[in-house]
Formats: sequence, structure tokens, C-alpha cells
Amino acid sequence: MSQFGAQFHGRSGRTLNGSGKIKKGSRDKKRHEMGGYFVATKLGEENVSKPVRIRGGNIRNKMQYAGFANLLDGKSYRKAKITGVTESKDNRNFARMNIITKGTIIETDAGKAIVINRPGKEGFINARKL
Repeated sequence: MSQFGAQFHGRSGRTLNGSGKIKKGSRDKKRHEMGGYFVATKLGEENVSKPVRIRGGNIRNKMQYAGFANLLDGKSYRKAKITGVTESKDNRNFARMNIITKGTIIETDAGKAIVINRPGKEGFINARKL
């Protein structure tokens, strides 16, 4: 189903049953079971988002490049410039490649912060100061 430009997010058609025998699925993959590809939000000069049509005809802004974050400092948010990616809990290579995901520790002009949302799905970065 690669002609739809998406990836399958469902159960495998080949699963093991109790005896260890491979059980074949009763039907093919459906288009409504398709999901989107991983968006690797990279560090950039400005925030760049790409609008993508999602299920139901809605639009979701997927962040391609991130330059600024909404930094939670105490009880208020402020805009902070991202200067680097320090550490990533998802993959240690993401920090080397400057890819920002949820849980990534970033370096801002106000100090270190942790990303508390999913920028590849939401189109912006919210971070909490460490």
C-alpha cells in the first residue's frame, strides 16, 4: 500500500497462534489503517512548518525546522531561541543530527530545557526549563 504515501499502523497479517503455526490474516490492509511517516524536526534558523492533510480532511502542521521554542519559565511562557540539541532519549544519534522529538533536552538562550510536546505532529515546540 505504498501508493498512498503512508505507512501501515496495524496488526501484522502474519501472527503466531498458540501452536507456533503461522496464521494468515483474513483480509488485506485498508486505507483507513494507514498512518503518517516520522517527521524528523531539525534545528534551523526559523520555525518552518508544512501543512499536511490528515484523516477527515483536517489540516495538521508538521514542523520541519525549529528555531524557537515556547519556554515555560515558572508559570509563564516566553519565546526562546534554540541554540543546540544536547541529548535525546529516543536515539543518541538524534542529538548528533540535531533532531528534536518529545523528551529531547535542548540548549536555549535561557539555559537547558526539555521538550514536552511532539513537534513533528503539532507544528510548534513547548519546552520546560530544567
